[in-house]
Amino acid sequence: MNQAAWGRRRFSVGLGAVALGGFHLARAQGDGRIVLGQSAPFTGPAAQLGVQFNLGAQLFFDQFSAQGGLGGRQVEIRTLDDGYEPERCAENTRKFIADEVFALFGYIGAPGSLAALPFFTKAKLPFFGPFSGAEALRQPFNRLIFHVRASYYDETALIVRHLTSLGLTKIAVFYQNDSYGMAGLDGMTKALTAIGLAPVATATVERNSIDVKAGIEKLISTAPHTVVLVTAYASAAAFVRTARKAGFGGTFYNVSFVGTQALADALGADGAGVVVSQVVPSPYRPAHQITREFLEAIKKGGDKVQPNYSSLEGYLVARVFIEGLRQAHDSGKLTRESFIAGTEAIGNRTISGFPVSFSASNHAASKFVEISMLSGDGRVRS
Repeated sequence: MNQAAWGRRRFSVGLGAVALGGFHLARAQGDGRIVLGQSAPFTGPAAQLGVQFNLGAQLFFDQFSAQGGLGGRQVEIRTLDDGYEPERCAENTRKFIADEVFALFGYIGAPGSLAALPFFTKAKLPFFGPFSGAEALRQPFNRLIFHVRASYYDETALIVRHLTSLGLTKIAVFYQNDSYGMAGLDGMTKALTAIGLAPVATATVERNSIDVKAGIEKLISTAPHTVVLVTAYASAAAFVRTARKAGFGGTFYNVSFVGTQALADALGADGAGVVVSQVVPSPYRPAHQITREFLEAIKKGGDKVQPNYSSLEGYLVARVFIEGLRQAHDSGKLTRESFIAGTEAIGNRTISGFPVSFSASNHAASKFVEISMLSGDGRVRS
């Protein structure tokens, strides 16, 4: 079954649960469950980002709970669909706060996360593992926010090093016209400026749109060696396919948020040679411990989970979250404050083979970045 089919199957179950429960989410901290709130796109052009991340996280939490949880307490993710629209994400966050969830978990994208920021900050609610590398979520430092992935600055620095090592210096940037796209553009500009270069041209696309024609015309006219795309998979696929039809023979690079497998599925044969930077190890090569554990978990009961970068990231974020929860539990009473202190106490450690670093002054756990490439047959080489 392909990626889109998995997503439809999974999300139909999630919609049923929301329909039955409405928005009266039980205040569940007292009945043995540790309830997390996740606002993410489960419908619309970016749906696979939310669906796949959630599937991976749920896989870990389900198996953790089946093994006894944390002193008998189970972890549960409650999801609300925001369609990758910040206003809906902010409203979902208000609902989670009113219901007194323990923490917010795995929000998808900078626009929604930034819309939610004033609400969870005022409520002093931990915000763990957003699927975003935006610097605006990292600086200024907010002790409620914990990042497991590397930043877009880290990703774009690697992309620029990779491109210039190949002699490709005429670099254009196609970015989403919002806080996510601007974060990627800022990263590209910063990395290029450091070596005396600048983007040869830039163009934008609106969030949740695939209207890429004007952007392609603007960028191709400058004859760049490559175009770096900072957008989600639907518009990225539309750009690559349309640019190639227009005769562009250069290369395409994407940051990890694009949704690698979703992009490969959307492009098919047109994906051959498209590059994506990644912030987690390959979900296909068991050389990495976290990947071995992930693939073994799928074999044991993850028949709904397709191994890909987004689902592995969800699994990894859940794994790190539990480490912070254990630290808090071992220290005594489990509270939001003890969870924050417990996660900071993780320090420099390797969790399932993945190096992380937390402290009271650093909540950005990783700088891991590597490069992968689409093969044109729906597969990803890393």
